[in-house]
Amino acid sequence: MDRFEAHRAIATLHSFRFFGLVFILPGVVGPSLPAGFATFAAYGDFAAGVLAILALLTARIRPLFWTFVVAFNFVGATDILVDYYHAIQAGLPAVAGQLGAAYVIPVIYVPFLMITHVVALYWLVRPRPGAAQALTGDVAAA
Repeated sequence: MDRFEAHRAIATLHSFRFFGLVFILPGVVGPSLPAGFATFAAYGDFAAGVLAILALLTARIRPLFWTFVVAFNFVGATDILVDYYHAIQAGLPAVAGQLGAAYVIPVIYVPFLMITHVVALYWLVRPRPGAAQALTGDVAAA
């Protein structure tokens, strides 16, 4: 799979980051879920999801697509790291039962999102094999 298609697949996965909004829905999570964690996590996820959707919508305009790919990966990875920090500071592990049905998000979904962010960011900074050959003029090495 080429890089463009791989980043489109990752953007498709991240376009569902509106799931984090359940942290602020009454009845889905318990009333004692720390608000400092819930609000930031919900809107950070939503922002990353919107940027991923914008990346998908601009797939035909490559420079704009790559801008949104960088943006949603940076915003999304930062959001996850800051959410971990806020969760620890707010004492979320002690009241993990307040996550209710949303417990699956930090246990399964968030690690999967972080892994895809790391892979996507690695692919963004890693030079392309063809680009290295073009820079050195060494076609025989291919």
